[in-house]
Amino acid sequence: MNRRVDTLLRTALGTVQGNALKPVTVLPQALRHRLAGAPIQIDGNVLDPDLQVLMRLENLLPSGRRSVANARSGLVTMSKLVAGHPRELQRVTELTVRGADGQLGARLYVPRTAGRGLLVFFHGGGWVVGDLDSHDAYCRDLAAEASIRVLAVDYRLAPEAEAPVAAEDAIAAFSWAVEHAEDLGADPALVAVGGDSAGGNLSAVVAQQCVLRGLPAPALQLLLYPSLDMVGRRPSRDLFGEGFYLTEEDIIWYREHYTPDPAVRSNPLVSPIFTKDLSGLAPAHIVTAGFDPLRDEGNEYAALLADAGVQVTHICEPGMIHGFANILALGGETRAAQLRIATRLREALF
Repeated sequence: MNRRVDTLLRTALGTVQGNALKPVTVLPQALRHRLAGAPIQIDGNVLDPDLQVLMRLENLLPSGRRSVANARSGLVTMSKLVAGHPRELQRVTELTVRGADGQLGARLYVPRTAGRGLLVFFHGGGWVVGDLDSHDAYCRDLAAEASIRVLAVDYRLAPEAEAPVAAEDAIAAFSWAVEHAEDLGADPALVAVGGDSAGGNLSAVVAQQCVLRGLPAPALQLLLYPSLDMVGRRPSRDLFGEGFYLTEEDIIWYREHYTPDPAVRSNPLVSPIFTKDLSGLAPAHIVTAGFDPLRDEGNEYAALLADAGVQVTHICEPGMIHGFANILALGGETRAAQLRIATRLREALF
């Protein structure tokens, strides 16, 4: 049965890559569940069946030891696979923002209905891969659903720029956005910071460093399945280190490229979970995923913030995997989880 299913999926894969998963998503739910196979239940959570099908498709894609160039092009391929149909907005503008050492590329998303809020967004990709295009569909969707402006920043990547260059770029870019908020059509008091995975790491760093350096603080920090600890290891790394998109091998590969010097890994600019005093930080909305190797560090950080008196909302999406926010071609529980993120942003910033 598994061989027959894999043959069916492999036959459809070329079409799927060019048509945003539509051949899979239009199938009746019962058939999609058959393609997924037996339910996967780990640590009390059940993997969403639609994501289970997607994981099978990913396993059929070509694999092999990656170079940085191959990893970057591979993310572009995967982004196209899962992006769905990009949302139409009132305006999408290319611009530059201040980085730590010169100008950075950026992209401003303005929805047709927009409040005065602005989210400065840092993309995921392990500080090594990802760019404005890899997260374009998600930034469009977030702007449309939350009715806010989104400013995506193309910070410098490793290995060309090792840690903490990306963090310093993020701090500089966020400060620039607050200074220029009115020019961007936003209220300086309603500028939030957010990102997914490595971008969640950078967002947590920005929220901390704004307090430590006496800079204007974000109205909200949005941390989507963030990477927060480059030193420690928690049970979720063992539970979900294989077969759920982000693997243990990936985590180590990204870490070695971003922090080739192990001595910097405990620096709060790299591992924000090590900051001793978390009091006074911006309100946080933290989203973790039940089948994510980074789940436990995100859950722990949410608890640490709450213990420090920070206003925290934390949702652990039980059936989701790392990276689910970008999987816009799926509906069902994945879409519901994405909309919960947008709703929280709209409540805080609209």
